[in-house]
Amino acid sequence: MERNFKRTLITTALPYANGPVHIGHLAGVYVPADIYARYLRLRGEEVTMVGGSDEHGVPITIKARNEGVTPQDIVDRYHKIIKDSFEELGISFDVYSRTTSDIHRATASEFFSRLHKKGEFIEKTSMQLYDEKANQFLADRYVTGECPHCHNPRAYGDQCEACGTSLNATDLINPKSAITGETPVLRETHHWFLPLDRWENKLREWILEGHKEWKTNVYGQCKSWLDLGLQPRAVTRDLDWGVPVPLKEAEGKVLYVWFDAPIGYISNTKEIYPDSWEKWWKNPETRIINFIGKDNIVFHCIVFPAMLMAYGDNYQLPDNVPANEFLNLEGDKISTSRNWAVWLHEYLRDFPGKQDVLRYVLTANAPETKDNDFTWRDFQTRNNSELVAILGNFVNRVIVLTHKYFEGVVPEACDLEQIDKDLFAEVSAIKEALTQNIETFHFREALKEAMNIARAGNKYLQETEPWKVAKTDMKRVATILNVALQICGDIAVAFEPFMPFMSRRLADALHLGKLTWNELGSRDIVKPGEHIETPELLFEKIEDDAINAQIERLARIKRENELKNFKPAEIQEPTDFETFSKLDIRVGTVVNCEKVKKSKKLLRFLIDDGIGQRTILSGIAEHYEPEALVGRQVCFIANFPPRQMMGIESEGMILSALNADGSLSVIAPTAKVVNGAQVK
Repeated sequence: MERNFKRTLITTALPYANGPVHIGHLAGVYVPADIYARYLRLRGEEVTMVGGSDEHGVPITIKARNEGVTPQDIVDRYHKIIKDSFEELGISFDVYSRTTSDIHRATASEFFSRLHKKGEFIEKTSMQLYDEKANQFLADRYVTGECPHCHNPRAYGDQCEACGTSLNATDLINPKSAITGETPVLRETHHWFLPLDRWENKLREWILEGHKEWKTNVYGQCKSWLDLGLQPRAVTRDLDWGVPVPLKEAEGKVLYVWFDAPIGYISNTKEIYPDSWEKWWKNPETRIINFIGKDNIVFHCIVFPAMLMAYGDNYQLPDNVPANEFLNLEGDKISTSRNWAVWLHEYLRDFPGKQDVLRYVLTANAPETKDNDFTWRDFQTRNNSELVAILGNFVNRVIVLTHKYFEGVVPEACDLEQIDKDLFAEVSAIKEALTQNIETFHFREALKEAMNIARAGNKYLQETEPWKVAKTDMKRVATILNVALQICGDIAVAFEPFMPFMSRRLADALHLGKLTWNELGSRDIVKPGEHIETPELLFEKIEDDAINAQIERLARIKRENELKNFKPAEIQEPTDFETFSKLDIRVGTVVNCEKVKKSKKLLRFLIDDGIGQRTILSGIAEHYEPEALVGRQVCFIANFPPRQMMGIESEGMILSALNADGSLSVIAPTAKVVNGAQVK
């Protein structure tokens, strides 16, 4: 494809170093970025991929305070976990640094100072919540209270996680300091703001006119913000953790993390290219691609470009920002605060050697145009039905047959028949579609095309049947297996961006050496006379036990969250002892229990109440299997008047407790008692 640039700089959103990375981060940012970087390297292009940990911001200080350690302790711990996990998954950063580095602090400080000297900031005095007991201003996340929209009592000062509404801390009803629990007061504070409205016309022209090729979700969100009109945004805040504002009159203030973090792309590049970093940022022959999630679109398409425009000095703006939507987990939004996630470092521990499986599944389910869902059953199915049964099966069959008929030596191809030529033509067409999809950041479709090479190979083997031809024509078998081995070589190249570990193992088995994109579909990628390695399975089946363990883990987390967030119903109006004592609560044994026909909720109990037997209907059919209750003792109200329900007379009420998850648990004595015993 035609290129009008000499090099590509790929940046990836900086993950907060207050916890590990999860599959949502991977599917949204890091796996797509790595696919693209690997593809460009296969093409022989000059490319650099930079990333790093975002180590400033309130979430980090909150975690440090909760654990009784310093913010530096937190970021040191999680930076290592994140960096090591990325490396083990094969995310091929040229540099993965951090925003607490000396070079970043110097770069961010210089950036602020230049804008300040140029008069690009405006100063404002505003009212902000202040904790008098802690003697400090409160960042938004340090304030909790009641959401004014949904009345969630545990909303944060920047957002209500229950209804998703963005908030200001001063919007909260009955705000409290998350540090001391005290009610904060309003105090004056002074800050510096970047007037985004000053750059609105240039941003509108650059984005809305110059980048109509951007993904619909990116372009649409930018247009929405621009149409609403841009407002000045604070670049400083009152906090003791971050890059200090380099002004004498700004003591006790740091750069706001949204201003500080994207400068990390520049400082990371300086770290790897101290003498030539400017060619990656200030040379028009460099193309910059920002890989981010949809929650960062505004910062990377509007705010950071406005910062670069304000700075001047030939800083290049991003050529594309292929942001993805969100990945959900088992039908529920991934949440770090609720531990509802699949953490990368835990996956690598639980599924050793299966980095490529995760990369494959996350790409196949990539939330490129809308939110998508990861489920463990789908993970298992894709591994077993696609990687094992299609890709792995084809490669294994070809290598086994080569060893069987030619002692592992790649045979020469004789005259190609039409079926052989058709297969090469099909691979050539697949390569074209595969390339086009990667170039336009449609990695999910690109992966489908790569898998089509393996599908075509399997179909070819089934149609040529070399095991049958071997009885009469070994020259034809040689041609068939030579062709099939070329397809194996194509697989090694085509899948390198997606599954680099499998690709390298296959390339080594075929003695291919360094792979290049030009070799894909070349017909002679695997050389005749080369002795290939003995067959080794590229993938193995994932059994139910491994998947069930992950599903049970999530179920346990869900129960824990429900209990943690459970809010008991309000106590009803007071009643006197005389009224309560009129209830005759007794214990009985369930003689029989069955579902009531035409009812989803009702179970029909036959209870031995110590005097005789009575029928009681109870609405717990959605919570119990009837047979599980037979023989158990239960508590019931014995002196309710009979009531007709579904044509059946019910003589009492079974007592149940409402759990945090909405389920019901039947109330019973902790030890067996005589039937008819009264509850006192």
